[in-house]
Amino acid sequence: MDLRQLEYFVAVAEERNFTRAAERVHISQSGVSAQIRRLERELGAELFDRSGRAATLTTAGKAALEHARAALAAAGAVGQAVGEVTDLIRGRLTVGMVIGCTVTPLFDALAAFHGAHPGVEISLLEDNSDRLVHAVRAGAVDLALIGSAATTPEGLEALTIISERLVAAVPPGHALARRQRVGLRDLSEHPVVSMPPGTGLRTVFDQACAAQGIQPAIALEASAADAIADLAARGLGVAVLSASMAAHYADRLVARTLDDVEIPALLSLVWADTRGPAVRELLAHCRRAFAPGDRG
Repeated sequence: MDLRQLEYFVAVAEERNFTRAAERVHISQSGVSAQIRRLERELGAELFDRSGRAATLTTAGKAALEHARAALAAAGAVGQAVGEVTDLIRGRLTVGMVIGCTVTPLFDALAAFHGAHPGVEISLLEDNSDRLVHAVRAGAVDLALIGSAATTPEGLEALTIISERLVAAVPPGHALARRQRVGLRDLSEHPVVSMPPGTGLRTVFDQACAAQGIQPAIALEASAADAIADLAARGLGVAVLSASMAAHYADRLVARTLDDVEIPALLSLVWADTRGPAVRELLAHCRRAFAPGDRG
């Protein structure tokens, strides 16, 4: 008994005709008949009643049909599984990362994925969060690390990596450094250095200001946290950063949580489709890399 015989048997059972079954499986009618006869000899029972115009299943045939279908389905599943692995080995992934955000767990995940699947070509694209979201929706990017406000981008799946408050970061001698509590109105009395529109931090900041009717003076914009911190340290404005970003510059900047900005700044992984095995595998590596116990 082989899969070809089972395929022919199912075709005849469904078509109820040897001629139509032969057309379906693209061989001669005599070939189908011969294979069915061989299968019947192996099973020791006739599978079809051939006395009428239609080929109808015998009791034995009815008992065999679902098992034959299951065997063919299982064989198809094996082929699909192997095909997925083949696609994964030969596939390509485009990963997006928000500009100016050096997040080592993402690099750890990419390295682990590459080690497990060295045949996958990985492309890394830096852009602002809004454009990365658009690229994920359009299918140009498979998975992206973005900054956002406290909402999941519409139509996408998301895994929140970091959720934290915004802070004002200033040199030790700055007036805000002497205050224990700082709000947006306090901040608006000074020039501001922030990330550009389209980034997650700027979205949170703009939304909070709009809610209070505050229009801060954005003196300078930079996409990288290092640049924002350097500008603020030189007295060119108050840096608006997330708490973890500001912590990297504690040697030269004093950070004050913006008390009246309750919307958290999120760092999230977003994706649209995990049907491809490569995306599923990379997402699994990301989940492990970003697990709280692994971040140190």
